[in-house]
Amino acid sequence: MGVLFSCPVEDDGECGGLVAAAEEEQQATFLKASLGSGKLRIEGSLSFKRLQLVEPKIPIAVTAPVPVPVPMPRELLRTRFADAAVTAAAQPESPKHEAAAVTLQKVYKSFRTRRRLADCAVLVEQNWWELLDFALLKRSSVSFFDIERQETAVSKWARARTRAAKVGKGLSKDEKARKLALQHWLEAIDPRHRYGHNLHYYYDCWLRCESREPFFYWLDIGEGKEINLEDRCPRSKLLSQCIKYLGPKEREEYEVVIEDGKFMYKNSRQILDSSGGPRDAKWIFVLSTSRNLYVGQKKKGTFQHSSFLAGGAASAAGRLVVEDGVLKAIWPHSGHYRPTEENFQEFQDFLRENKVDLSDVKVSNHACDR
Repeated sequence: MGVLFSCPVEDDGECGGLVAAAEEEQQATFLKASLGSGKLRIEGSLSFKRLQLVEPKIPIAVTAPVPVPVPMPRELLRTRFADAAVTAAAQPESPKHEAAAVTLQKVYKSFRTRRRLADCAVLVEQNWWELLDFALLKRSSVSFFDIERQETAVSKWARARTRAAKVGKGLSKDEKARKLALQHWLEAIDPRHRYGHNLHYYYDCWLRCESREPFFYWLDIGEGKEINLEDRCPRSKLLSQCIKYLGPKEREEYEVVIEDGKFMYKNSRQILDSSGGPRDAKWIFVLSTSRNLYVGQKKKGTFQHSSFLAGGAASAAGRLVVEDGVLKAIWPHSGHYRPTEENFQEFQDFLRENKVDLSDVKVSNHACDR
Protein backbone atom coordinates (compact mmCIF):
# COMPACT_ATOMS: atom_id res chain seq x y z
CA MET A 1 0.00 0.00 0.00
CA GLY A 2 1.35 3.36 -0.86
CA VAL A 3 2.45 5.76 1.83
CA LEU A 4 1.32 9.33 1.76
CA PHE A 5 2.87 11.99 3.93
CA SER A 6 3.94 15.61 3.71
CA CYS A 7 6.41 17.77 5.60
CA PRO A 8 8.18 21.14 5.20
CA VAL A 9 11.42 20.37 3.36
CA GLU A 10 13.26 23.36 4.75
CA ASP A 11 12.32 22.56 8.36
CA ASP A 12 12.42 18.76 8.85
CA GLY A 13 15.88 17.15 8.63
CA GLU A 14 14.57 13.60 9.30
CA CYS A 15 12.23 13.82 6.34
CA GLY A 16 15.21 14.56 4.11
CA GLY A 17 16.99 11.45 5.39
CA LEU A 18 14.03 9.24 4.53
CA VAL A 19 13.90 10.58 1.01
CA ALA A 20 17.60 9.78 0.51
CA ALA A 21 17.09 6.19 1.71
CA ALA A 22 14.15 5.74 -0.62
CA GLU A 23 16.26 6.72 -3.62
CA GLU A 24 18.85 4.03 -2.77
CA GLU A 25 16.15 1.33 -2.93
CA GLN A 26 15.19 2.64 -6.39
CA GLN A 27 11.57 2.55 -5.47
CA ALA A 28 9.18 4.29 -7.76
CA THR A 29 8.49 7.61 -6.25
CA PHE A 30 6.31 10.33 -7.56
CA LEU A 31 6.98 13.79 -6.25
CA LYS A 32 4.72 16.73 -6.42
CA ALA A 33 5.96 20.10 -5.22
CA SER A 34 3.66 22.83 -4.19
CA LEU A 35 5.63 26.01 -4.47
CA GLY A 36 2.85 28.08 -3.03
CA SER A 37 2.79 26.39 0.37
CA GLY A 38 6.51 25.70 0.67
CA LYS A 39 5.84 21.99 1.40
CA LEU A 40 6.88 18.80 -0.49
CA ARG A 41 4.25 16.12 -1.16
CA ILE A 42 5.65 12.56 -1.56
CA GLU A 43 3.67 9.62 -2.94
CA GLY A 44 5.00 6.06 -3.46
CA SER A 45 6.28 2.92 -1.77
CA LEU A 46 9.17 3.01 0.62
CA SER A 47 11.29 0.09 1.84
CA PHE A 48 13.08 0.33 5.15
CA LYS A 49 15.17 -2.86 4.83
CA ARG A 50 18.41 -1.10 4.02
CA LEU A 51 17.56 2.08 5.72
CA GLN A 52 20.49 3.67 7.42
CA LEU A 53 19.96 6.01 10.23
CA VAL A 54 20.77 9.48 9.15
CA GLU A 55 21.68 11.62 12.09
CA PRO A 56 19.71 14.79 11.96
CA LYS A 57 21.73 17.88 12.32
CA ILE A 58 20.26 19.74 15.21
CA PRO A 59 21.17 23.35 15.09
CA ILE A 60 22.52 24.65 18.36
CA ALA A 61 21.18 28.03 19.18
CA VAL A 62 23.93 30.43 20.24
CA THR A 63 22.74 32.86 22.80
CA ALA A 64 23.71 36.35 21.84
CA PRO A 65 25.54 38.30 24.52
CA VAL A 66 23.28 40.49 26.55
CA PRO A 67 24.08 44.07 25.67
CA VAL A 68 25.48 46.05 28.57
CA PRO A 69 23.38 49.16 29.12
CA VAL A 70 25.30 52.30 28.39
CA PRO A 71 25.48 54.56 31.44
CA MET A 72 23.26 57.57 31.13
CA PRO A 73 24.89 60.98 31.17
CA ARG A 74 25.10 62.54 34.61
CA GLU A 75 23.06 65.57 33.58
CA LEU A 76 20.26 63.35 32.23
CA LEU A 77 20.22 61.37 35.47
CA ARG A 78 20.04 64.55 37.49
CA THR A 79 17.18 65.84 35.35
CA ARG A 80 15.18 62.64 35.75
CA PHE A 81 15.72 62.44 39.49
CA ALA A 82 14.91 66.13 39.87
CA ASP A 83 11.59 65.54 38.08
CA ALA A 84 10.92 62.64 40.42
CA ALA A 85 11.60 64.86 43.42
CA VAL A 86 9.18 67.53 42.18
CA THR A 87 6.46 64.91 41.74
CA ALA A 88 7.11 63.43 45.17
CA ALA A 89 7.06 66.85 46.83
CA ALA A 90 3.31 67.04 46.23
CA GLN A 91 2.88 64.07 48.58
CA PRO A 92 5.39 64.61 51.39
CA GLU A 93 4.00 61.80 53.50
CA SER A 94 3.94 59.13 50.78
CA PRO A 95 6.53 56.34 50.40
CA LYS A 96 7.27 57.65 46.91
CA HIS A 97 8.57 60.87 48.42
CA GLU A 98 10.94 58.98 50.70
CA ALA A 99 12.12 56.80 47.82
CA ALA A 100 12.81 59.87 45.68
CA ALA A 101 14.84 61.41 48.48
CA VAL A 102 16.92 58.24 48.79
CA THR A 103 17.54 58.12 45.05
CA LEU A 104 18.51 61.76 44.87
CA GLN A 105 21.04 61.38 47.64
CA LYS A 106 22.56 58.43 45.79
CA VAL A 107 23.00 60.56 42.68
CA TYR A 108 24.64 63.32 44.65
CA LYS A 109 26.93 60.88 46.44
CA SER A 110 29.94 63.16 45.95
CA PHE A 111 28.41 65.51 48.51
CA ARG A 112 26.37 63.07 50.52
CA THR A 113 28.78 62.71 53.45
CA ARG A 114 29.27 66.41 54.05
CA ARG A 115 25.64 67.30 53.49
CA ARG A 116 24.46 64.56 55.83
CA LEU A 117 26.97 65.63 58.46
CA ALA A 118 25.84 69.23 58.16
CA ASP A 119 22.21 68.25 58.62
CA CYS A 120 23.09 66.24 61.71
CA ALA A 121 24.95 69.21 63.10
CA VAL A 122 22.19 71.79 62.80
CA LEU A 123 19.83 69.55 64.75
CA VAL A 124 21.86 70.24 67.88
CA GLU A 125 22.87 73.85 67.43
CA GLN A 126 24.52 74.39 70.79
CA ASN A 127 26.18 71.06 71.59
CA TRP A 128 27.60 69.17 68.64
CA TRP A 129 29.90 67.07 70.84
CA GLU A 130 26.85 65.72 72.63
CA LEU A 131 25.33 64.74 69.29
CA LEU A 132 28.39 62.80 68.17
CA ASP A 133 28.78 61.01 71.51
CA PHE A 134 25.12 60.08 71.43
CA ALA A 135 25.47 58.89 67.84
CA LEU A 136 28.10 56.36 68.86
CA LEU A 137 25.43 54.66 70.96
CA LYS A 138 22.49 55.29 68.63
CA ARG A 139 24.14 55.29 65.23
CA SER A 140 21.00 53.88 63.64
CA SER A 141 19.16 57.14 64.35
CA VAL A 142 20.65 58.67 61.22
CA SER A 143 20.55 56.73 57.96
CA PHE A 144 23.61 56.42 55.78
CA PHE A 145 22.78 54.88 52.41
CA ASP A 146 24.85 52.07 50.91
CA ILE A 147 25.88 52.76 47.33
CA GLU A 148 28.36 50.40 45.65
CA ARG A 149 30.38 49.14 48.56
CA GLN A 150 29.52 47.77 51.97
CA GLU A 151 30.56 49.90 54.91
CA THR A 152 30.00 49.41 58.58
CA ALA A 153 28.21 51.95 60.72
CA VAL A 154 31.38 52.43 62.77
CA SER A 155 33.43 53.46 59.75
CA LYS A 156 30.69 55.80 58.55
CA TRP A 157 30.55 57.59 61.86
CA ALA A 158 34.33 57.74 61.96
CA ARG A 159 34.25 59.68 58.70
CA ALA A 160 31.46 61.88 59.99
CA ARG A 161 33.31 62.68 63.17
CA THR A 162 36.44 63.59 61.20
CA ARG A 163 34.50 66.09 59.11
CA ALA A 164 32.82 67.65 62.14
CA ALA A 165 36.06 67.88 64.08
CA LYS A 166 37.37 70.67 61.88
CA VAL A 167 34.93 73.09 63.51
CA GLY A 168 36.57 72.50 66.88
CA LYS A 169 40.05 71.66 65.65
CA GLY A 170 42.66 73.06 68.04
CA LEU A 171 40.53 73.08 71.19
CA SER A 172 42.68 70.36 72.71
CA LYS A 173 45.70 72.70 72.57
CA ASP A 174 43.92 75.77 73.92
CA GLU A 175 40.78 75.37 76.00
CA LYS A 176 40.11 79.11 75.74
CA ALA A 177 40.24 79.10 71.94
CA ARG A 178 37.21 80.29 70.03
CA LYS A 179 35.13 78.11 67.75
CA LEU A 180 33.19 79.60 64.88
CA ALA A 181 29.93 81.30 65.77
CA LEU A 182 26.85 79.22 64.90
CA GLN A 183 25.96 81.06 61.71
CA HIS A 184 29.52 80.58 60.45
CA TRP A 185 29.57 77.01 61.69
CA LEU A 186 26.98 76.39 58.99
CA GLU A 187 29.49 77.85 56.56
CA ALA A 188 32.25 75.47 57.67
CA ILE A 189 30.22 72.30 57.25
CA ASP A 190 28.53 73.44 54.04
CA PRO A 191 30.07 71.52 51.11
CA ARG A 192 30.38 74.81 49.19
CA HIS A 193 31.40 76.97 52.18
CA ARG A 194 28.79 79.59 51.39
CA TYR A 195 29.13 82.71 53.53
CA GLY A 196 27.68 81.88 56.94
CA HIS A 197 25.94 85.23 57.38
CA ASN A 198 23.95 84.59 54.19
CA LEU A 199 23.25 80.96 55.08
CA HIS A 200 21.73 82.00 58.38
CA TYR A 201 18.88 83.87 56.64
CA TYR A 202 17.80 80.63 54.98
CA TYR A 203 18.43 78.69 58.17
CA ASP A 204 15.91 80.91 59.99
CA CYS A 205 13.44 80.37 57.15
CA TRP A 206 13.92 76.61 57.44
CA LEU A 207 13.19 76.77 61.19
CA ARG A 208 9.99 78.73 60.65
CA CYS A 209 8.57 76.43 57.97
CA GLU A 210 9.06 73.38 60.24
CA SER A 211 10.14 71.18 57.34
CA ARG A 212 10.85 67.52 58.01
CA GLU A 213 13.78 67.67 55.58
CA PRO A 214 17.33 68.29 56.86
CA PHE A 215 18.53 71.88 56.33
CA PHE A 216 21.08 71.49 53.52
CA TYR A 217 18.91 68.95 51.72
CA TRP A 218 15.96 71.33 52.03
CA LEU A 219 18.04 74.26 50.77
CA ASP A 220 19.64 72.65 47.70
CA ILE A 221 17.34 69.83 46.63
CA GLY A 222 14.14 69.67 48.64
CA GLU A 223 11.22 71.93 49.40
CA GLY A 224 13.30 75.07 49.91
CA LYS A 225 15.32 75.04 46.69
CA GLU A 226 12.98 77.57 45.03
CA ILE A 227 12.89 79.97 47.98
CA ASN A 228 14.54 83.31 47.18
CA LEU A 229 14.89 85.86 50.00
CA GLU A 230 15.25 88.89 47.74
CA ASP A 231 14.82 91.42 50.55
CA ARG A 232 17.62 89.93 52.70
CA CYS A 233 19.82 87.64 50.63
CA PRO A 234 18.92 86.75 47.03
CA ARG A 235 19.83 83.30 45.79
CA SER A 236 22.38 84.80 43.42
CA LYS A 237 24.22 86.35 46.36
CA LEU A 238 24.03 83.14 48.40
CA LEU A 239 25.60 81.14 45.57
CA SER A 240 28.23 83.70 44.57
CA GLN A 241 29.67 84.41 48.02
CA CYS A 242 31.63 81.27 48.89
CA ILE A 243 34.48 81.51 51.40
CA LYS A 244 37.85 80.12 50.39
CA TYR A 245 39.21 77.65 52.94
CA LEU A 246 42.98 77.25 52.81
CA GLY A 247 44.68 73.89 52.78
CA PRO A 248 47.95 73.22 54.65
CA LYS A 249 50.16 74.28 51.72
CA GLU A 250 48.11 77.37 50.89
CA ARG A 251 48.12 78.40 54.54
CA GLU A 252 51.90 78.57 54.59
CA GLU A 253 51.83 81.53 52.19
CA TYR A 254 49.97 83.61 54.80
CA GLU A 255 52.07 82.67 57.82
CA VAL A 256 53.85 85.65 59.38
CA VAL A 257 56.85 85.66 61.69
CA ILE A 258 58.18 88.50 63.82
CA GLU A 259 61.89 89.18 63.70
CA ASP A 260 63.45 92.13 65.52
CA GLY A 261 59.96 93.51 66.11
CA LYS A 262 59.06 93.49 62.39
CA PHE A 263 56.35 91.47 60.66
CA MET A 264 57.33 89.47 57.58
CA TYR A 265 55.97 86.52 55.63
CA LYS A 266 57.77 83.34 56.64
CA ASN A 267 58.21 81.78 53.19
CA SER A 268 58.88 84.79 50.97
CA ARG A 269 60.66 86.86 53.64
CA GLN A 270 58.68 89.84 52.38
CA ILE A 271 58.08 92.66 54.86
CA LEU A 272 54.38 93.01 55.65
CA ASP A 273 52.82 96.35 54.67
CA SER A 274 49.04 96.75 54.84
CA SER A 275 49.13 100.31 53.49
CA GLY A 276 50.08 99.26 49.97
CA GLY A 277 46.58 98.24 48.83
CA PRO A 278 43.31 100.17 48.41
CA ARG A 279 42.55 102.80 51.03
CA ASP A 280 39.47 100.96 52.28
CA ALA A 281 41.27 97.59 52.44
CA LYS A 282 41.05 95.72 55.74
CA TRP A 283 43.77 93.36 56.89
CA ILE A 284 42.85 90.53 59.21
CA PHE A 285 44.82 88.12 61.39
CA VAL A 286 44.28 84.79 63.13
CA LEU A 287 46.45 83.25 65.83
CA SER A 288 46.18 79.47 65.77
CA THR A 289 46.22 77.31 68.88
CA SER A 290 49.73 76.24 67.81
CA ARG A 291 50.83 79.88 68.16
CA ASN A 292 51.19 80.46 64.43
CA LEU A 293 50.18 83.88 63.12
CA TYR A 294 48.41 84.29 59.77
CA VAL A 295 47.73 87.65 58.11
CA GLY A 296 45.95 88.56 54.88
CA GLN A 297 43.67 91.06 53.20
CA LYS A 298 39.97 90.61 53.87
CA LYS A 299 37.65 90.14 50.91
CA LYS A 300 34.04 90.09 51.99
CA GLY A 301 32.20 87.01 50.82
CA THR A 302 35.43 85.38 49.61
CA PHE A 303 38.27 85.59 52.13
CA GLN A 304 37.49 85.92 55.84
CA HIS A 305 38.90 84.95 59.23
CA SER A 306 37.60 81.41 58.78
CA SER A 307 39.70 81.01 55.62
CA PHE A 308 43.07 80.75 57.40
CA LEU A 309 42.33 77.69 59.55
CA ALA A 310 39.58 76.23 57.33
CA GLY A 311 37.02 76.77 60.07
CA GLY A 312 39.22 75.50 62.90
CA ALA A 313 39.37 77.03 66.37
CA ALA A 314 41.56 80.11 66.91
CA SER A 315 43.25 81.53 70.00
CA ALA A 316 42.77 85.09 68.74
CA ALA A 317 41.43 86.89 65.69
CA GLY A 318 40.93 90.46 64.59
CA ARG A 319 42.21 93.33 62.41
CA LEU A 320 45.57 95.08 62.26
CA VAL A 321 47.51 97.82 60.53
CA VAL A 322 51.17 97.25 59.67
CA GLU A 323 53.39 99.78 57.88
CA ASP A 324 56.75 98.60 56.58
CA GLY A 325 56.70 95.70 59.03
CA VAL A 326 55.91 97.87 62.07
CA LEU A 327 52.64 97.25 63.91
CA LYS A 328 50.47 100.38 64.18
CA ALA A 329 47.04 99.22 65.38
CA ILE A 330 45.10 96.12 66.41
CA TRP A 331 41.38 95.43 67.00
CA PRO A 332 39.58 92.24 68.13
CA HIS A 333 37.12 92.50 65.24
CA SER A 334 35.94 89.13 63.96
CA GLY A 335 32.36 88.19 63.24
CA HIS A 336 33.41 84.60 62.63
CA TYR A 337 35.13 83.99 65.99
CA ARG A 338 33.81 86.83 68.18
CA PRO A 339 36.90 86.85 70.42
CA THR A 340 36.62 87.74 74.07
CA GLU A 341 38.79 90.23 75.95
CA GLU A 342 40.74 87.26 77.27
CA ASN A 343 41.49 86.13 73.71
CA PHE A 344 42.60 89.63 72.77
CA GLN A 345 44.84 89.81 75.82
CA GLU A 346 46.42 86.50 74.83
CA PHE A 347 47.29 87.99 71.43
CA GLN A 348 48.96 90.97 73.09
CA ASP A 349 50.98 88.58 75.26
CA PHE A 350 52.04 86.76 72.10
CA LEU A 351 53.26 90.05 70.62
CA ARG A 352 55.25 90.92 73.73
CA GLU A 353 56.85 87.47 73.74
CA ASN A 354 58.05 88.24 70.21
CA LYS A 355 59.52 91.58 71.33
CA VAL A 356 56.90 93.84 69.76
CA ASP A 357 56.75 97.27 71.40
CA LEU A 358 53.09 98.06 72.06
CA SER A 359 53.69 101.50 73.57
CA ASP A 360 52.99 103.25 70.26
CA VAL A 361 50.41 100.76 68.98
CA LYS A 362 46.76 101.79 68.87
CA VAL A 363 44.90 99.12 70.83
CA SER A 364 41.10 99.01 70.72
CA ASN A 365 39.25 96.65 73.03
CA HIS A 366 35.94 97.29 71.29
CA ALA A 367 34.79 94.12 69.50
CA CYS A 368 32.11 94.13 66.87
CA ASP A 369 29.88 91.37 65.56
CA ARG A 370 30.82 91.74 61.93
